[in-house]
Amino acid sequence: MTSRDNIWKSLDWVTIVVYLMLIIFGWFSVCGASYDYGDRDFLDFSTRAGKQFVWIICSFGLGFILLMLDDTLYDMFSYFIYIGLMLLLIVTIFIAPDTKGSRSWLILGPVSLQPAEFAKFATALALAKYMSAYSFTMKKWKHALMLAFLILFPMILIIFQRETGSALVYSAFFLMLYREGMPGVVLFSGICAVVYFVVGIRFDGVMIADTPTPIGEFAVLLMVLLFAGGMVWVYKKRWGPARNILVGSLGTLLIAYLISEYVIPFNLVWVQWGLCLLVVGYLIFLSLSERHSAYLLIGLFALGSVGFLYSSDYFFNKILEPHQQIRIKVVLGMEEDLAGAGYNVNQSKIAIGSGGLTGKGFLNGTQTKLKYVPEQDTDFIFCTVGEEEGFIGSTFVLLLFLVLILRLVTVAERQPSTFGRVYGYSVLSIFLFHLFINIGMVLGLTPVIGIPLPFFSYGGSSLWGFTILLFIFLRIDAGRNRRLSL
Repeated sequence: MTSRDNIWKSLDWVTIVVYLMLIIFGWFSVCGASYDYGDRDFLDFSTRAGKQFVWIICSFGLGFILLMLDDTLYDMFSYFIYIGLMLLLIVTIFIAPDTKGSRSWLILGPVSLQPAEFAKFATALALAKYMSAYSFTMKKWKHALMLAFLILFPMILIIFQRETGSALVYSAFFLMLYREGMPGVVLFSGICAVVYFVVGIRFDGVMIADTPTPIGEFAVLLMVLLFAGGMVWVYKKRWGPARNILVGSLGTLLIAYLISEYVIPFNLVWVQWGLCLLVVGYLIFLSLSERHSAYLLIGLFALGSVGFLYSSDYFFNKILEPHQQIRIKVVLGMEEDLAGAGYNVNQSKIAIGSGGLTGKGFLNGTQTKLKYVPEQDTDFIFCTVGEEEGFIGSTFVLLLFLVLILRLVTVAERQPSTFGRVYGYSVLSIFLFHLFINIGMVLGLTPVIGIPLPFFSYGGSSLWGFTILLFIFLRIDAGRNRRLSL
C-alpha cells in the first residue's frame, strides 16, 4: 500500500464533508446577495457569483495539492514560509494602491490578493514550529517574548496597511497559547483589558450623582483595587493582606464619597489614585518582607491596569479614525447614527428579521435584492442567509460551523506531536474568532471591524486563506499514524 493510499484512508472525511457543505451554501449565499433581477446566469465569470465559483474550483485544486505534499514539509519550511509572508506584508505597505482607505491589496493583473489572509497560516506554522522545539517552555521569558513577537509582528504590519480588523484576528492565537499552558492570569488580564476599555469609554462622560466624578474612570479604578485584593487571596491564600486592601479601599472611598456628596464636591478619582499608590507600595513591602514575587507581580498588574485605562482613552480619542470611533460608540450604545455608522447593522437586522422562521426563499429577499445592506456579499453575507433561509436556515448554517469547531477540537487533541496540536488549535482559534466576530457584527453585538465569514463571504483571498489553513491541518493529521509508528 502506497503512502498516498494511506493518506486517503487517514483523512478526516467528516471535516472535509462539512467544508464542502459550507462552501456550497456559501456560494448560493453569494449568488443571492449579488443577484440582480433578470440575471440568472450565475456562472458568468463577469459576475460576483461566477468569480466566486472559479475561486471555489481553485480552492478544491489547492486543497488537493496540499494533501499530496508530504506533511513533514510543513514542519521543515515553517520559518521560511513565515519570513516570506512577512516580507510580502512589508512590500504590500509600499506598493499596494489605496482601496477604501487601506493599502492591503496587491493587484496581479485581473486578480487582487490580500496577503494578510495568507499570513494567518504562516503565523500558525511558525508558532507550531517554535513551540514544538525540545527545549521550549512557556515559563521562560525569552520563549514567551518570542511567541509574542511572532504574533505581534504581522499584526503591526497589517495595522500599517490600515486594516485594523484583519490585524485583530491575530489576537485569536492567544486562545491556543492558553490551551498550551499559558498562565490563566494572562487570559484574565486580557479579559480585564476588554472590560476596562468598554466601561472606561462607555461611561466616561457620566457623573456619579452630584459629584464631579466620571463613572467610567471611577468604576475601572475600583475594579483595579478589588482585583488586587482578590488576587492576593487567590494566589497567596492570605486573608489578612487581602482584607487590608479590600476593606481599607472600600472604607476610604465610602468616607470620600460622603464628604464629596454632602460637604465639598470633588473628584473621587483623586482618592483612588492615592489608594492605588498605597496598595502598590503595600504589595512591594509584602514582597520584600516575605520574599515572595507574587505580591510584586500583583502590584505590577495594578499599575499596568491603571496605565492601560489612560492609554486606551488616548488610543480611542487620538489614534482611532473618526469612523472607527463611531462604530464602537454605536455598539456600546453611546450613539445610534442609523444613517451613518449604524446603518449597516440596522439594515442587516431588518434583513434577518424579515426572513422569519422559514425565510423568503432563494433569490426572493427584498432587502438584499434592493441592495439596502452595504457589503452584503462580503462582511454582512450572513444577513442574506437570514433573509432567504430564515431562522431554520441560519440555525442549520451555525450548526455546521459548530460541527466544524467541535471536529477541529477532536482532531487537534488526537495529534501525537506538539507541532500538529499547536497548529490545530491555531486553526481552531482563527475560525472561532472569525465566526464569533462576524456573526456578532451582523447582529449588532460586536463592533463592525470588517472580517469575512469563513467559506461564505465573497472573495478569493479569504476563501483560499481558510482552505490553506484547514487543509494543511488535515494533511498533518493524515500523517499521525506514521508518526505514531516511529
